[in-house]
Amino acid sequence: MGNIKESKVITCEKCQSLVASRNQIVNGAGKIDAEVLFIGEGPGKEEDLSGKPFMGRSGKVLDRSLENNGIKRSGIRITNCVRCRPEGNRNPSKEELFNCKGHLYEEIHIVDPGLIVTLGKVSSEHLLGREVKVTEESGKIELIDISGTMRSLLICIHPAATLYNPKQKIIFESTIAKVSEWIMMKKLPGMDYDD
Repeated sequence: MGNIKESKVITCEKCQSLVASRNQIVNGAGKIDAEVLFIGEGPGKEEDLSGKPFMGRSGKVLDRSLENNGIKRSGIRITNCVRCRPEGNRNPSKEELFNCKGHLYEEIHIVDPGLIVTLGKVSSEHLLGREVKVTEESGKIELIDISGTMRSLLICIHPAATLYNPKQKIIFESTIAKVSEWIMMKKLPGMDYDD
């Protein structure tokens, strides 16, 4: 595994094509002990430039939905399956996902979230280890074993899907509302409540 400090990968050169095309490693951001961890597939152009996950158009969609559901971005954590931008914003390859899996699992272990929310098909399939029909399964919670610990995982469509297909917005919004409901059931500190 690369050099991880507080869930940050400092150096990694396992994927030579990603090393050659990245500006920087994009680590997770937000509370290190967040109860909710959102996981996307990989950084895009804006994320590669800023060094933070979900900073582009998809991030704005996610931020709006979080805000509409009373969730502060500062109270959650957001990361990706891979930490380097795949050239041309392509999906990460199976080899790249495998190479970065240790970093992701280490972050999950450190954060120790009560709920993992996978954003999109790539992250859902990567963590569940099976084919996912993300539009049909969005909003479904499954229990999964990650390194010997059972975790709750909520499947969610990727916020980018709402940019290209407005019908996906209803599915996305209802899934983020489920995150808010989960938080309210737990009454977690550091979150907004509309009481």
